[in-house]
Amino acid sequence: MEKSLYDLIIVGGGPAGLTAGLYAQRSRVKTLLIERLIPGGQILTTDWVDNYPGFPEGISGFDLMDKMRRQTERFELPIVSDECLSLSFEGPEKVITGAQGVYGTKALIIASGATHKKLGAPGEELLGGKGVSYCATCDGPFFREQDVAVVGGGDTAVQEALYLTRFVKKIYLIHRRDQLRATRILQERALAHPHIQPLWNAVVELIQGTEQVEAIKVKKVDGSPGEILPVQGVFVFVGIQPTTEWLKGTLPLDTQGFIQTNGEMETNIPGIFAAGDCRQKRFRQVSTAVGDGATAVFSAERYLETL
Repeated sequence: MEKSLYDLIIVGGGPAGLTAGLYAQRSRVKTLLIERLIPGGQILTTDWVDNYPGFPEGISGFDLMDKMRRQTERFELPIVSDECLSLSFEGPEKVITGAQGVYGTKALIIASGATHKKLGAPGEELLGGKGVSYCATCDGPFFREQDVAVVGGGDTAVQEALYLTRFVKKIYLIHRRDQLRATRILQERALAHPHIQPLWNAVVELIQGTEQVEAIKVKKVDGSPGEILPVQGVFVFVGIQPTTEWLKGTLPLDTQGFIQTNGEMETNIPGIFAAGDCRQKRFRQVSTAVGDGATAVFSAERYLETL
């Protein structure tokens, strides 16, 4: 398979990747962005973004990413649809093998993002798409006037629970701790909402049903007896899993699979950088992903100047 050569390749078309692509094109760096699905990343499934600067009334996740994508089109950023399978090295050149092609580059920014973690409870896999969901925006309208459970206590879980109140009759908000981790204003909205009932110090032990979700078994973390909750949907928001399987053995990853970098987005391999949700960091938001992408390009340009 013939190899295409670039000065910079960006893997991933979410906020970090698109920002990196925009900056690179403006700097006239020969760049390619590789995205396995469609540009936008996880935020495409987010109903409403209320904390991204410049949008005083808020903006839907889809519309925000559509604006970012169209801005890169204005600067003619080349984007190919391919899934990266492995990374190797030919001297200083980094070689990506994809399902559709092979790509060589002097510098590489990995902005491959992350996916939702699963509960691992019996019934979750069987009933995926049959009441078990990881996207309230996608599936919420299917549960009009029904009872559902939302599992998690962070910003995403609480935001999605609030979104679901538009459709469902009742929401059990299940969290393994005794208080939510979400931003205070989101906590206040959720805990004051008449359709949301929090269940503290609880985990989902079993998801029941044959053709559709019929109920869940919830147990307390202290081992006390659980209870059966009749619900028709289970929305899971218990964290994210970085999309870095294809990098194992070639890049330094932490125990959860996130890419380790310094503050300049540099890995310990010269010419390889990481940005956004796939990177080891404490705070994962659109605004921080955008900052990561801009910083990564600046570092990549400095690296290219040394060659």
